[in-house]
Amino acid sequence: MSFRDDVAEFLWTVRRPDGLTDYGPTPGPEHVAAGREWQAILAEHGYACLHWPAEHGGRDASVAEQAAFAEECARAGVPRQLSIVGPDLVGPVLMRFGTAGQNANFLPRIRTGADLWCQLFSEPGSGSDLASVSTKARQDGTGWIVDGQKVWTSGAEDADYGLLLARTGGPGRAGLSVFSVPMSAPGILVRPLRQMDGESKFNEVFFEGVRLDPACLIGEVGGGWQVATATLGRERLSLGANAVGMFKALAELESTAEEHNLLDATLSEDITKLWLRVWLLRTTWERAIDEGAEPGGASFSVLKLLTSETYRDIGDLGVSALGLAALEEDQPLVKRMLVGHAQTILGGTSEIQRNILAERVLGLPRGPK
Repeated sequence: MSFRDDVAEFLWTVRRPDGLTDYGPTPGPEHVAAGREWQAILAEHGYACLHWPAEHGGRDASVAEQAAFAEECARAGVPRQLSIVGPDLVGPVLMRFGTAGQNANFLPRIRTGADLWCQLFSEPGSGSDLASVSTKARQDGTGWIVDGQKVWTSGAEDADYGLLLARTGGPGRAGLSVFSVPMSAPGILVRPLRQMDGESKFNEVFFEGVRLDPACLIGEVGGGWQVATATLGRERLSLGANAVGMFKALAELESTAEEHNLLDATLSEDITKLWLRVWLLRTTWERAIDEGAEPGGASFSVLKLLTSETYRDIGDLGVSALGLAALEEDQPLVKRMLVGHAQTILGGTSEIQRNILAERVLGLPRGPK
């Protein structure tokens, strides 16, 4: 059988944890227990962290195999992993910048779901412009003391560890460093944020005199920008898998419209146009990987921009076409419509991506600060 056939057979025959749903890239508090158990099952059968090297428990999976696995998970209605942060972001970054001790300590627990990670990058005054983060880590003896605030941190309420971007030196990129942070450390306060879709996956995180061991530093002091951009590159690389969710959203939109006798020729044409855009997005993602595009480069800005605005347009079409006919019902399509515009903000705004493309690809002058 092909790899896809093997995956499909596994997903439809393996025992699923009670309460497991396809909760997306980040589990809500109510999904964490089932998500951890599911990650352990994936690891046991060789389907956890497919893209990792075999020496770290992965399968050196190709882009096509990763896409097939994501698609089959979507069809089966299960998440492809516990969370995006540990397997997709932290793991590859540790392999590139971490010490042998950090890799031995963290990677096996990420792969099996024993540890859940969050990403501590964005701040109230520093979202897309990460080079301006103000959370400080100052040296105290051989260790560090952290003070500051982060926001929009997905999954922080239930995370065991966080990947922290903090200022250890002067202004700009050269003054940044990255740390692993035990989220149970004294001085950390996590405050969940209630979202318009009813979930609380985002959080504010406050640091007050948080002490970190020397071993918490990832990479070099002042090398945080390189680590951060590699992390964002991995995050945008995984955006290609979102095409699966978009295909599902379009199918739900078409089905709901048909149920309410709203599927006319105009709506069918609009759905078809978006369906074609999703296929183009998926092709762009695969081409960027095949061409060896560097994380944080212009290719990934194109990918991020296409993904965000396609998500938004699918949500907008659902609202304009269905209106209260859909919003009166409790179904996944409603949440997709509610969070559609958020996709153009999180992970780097569409405006920032356009600036990057204007400067790095078209050679236009930098915009005013």
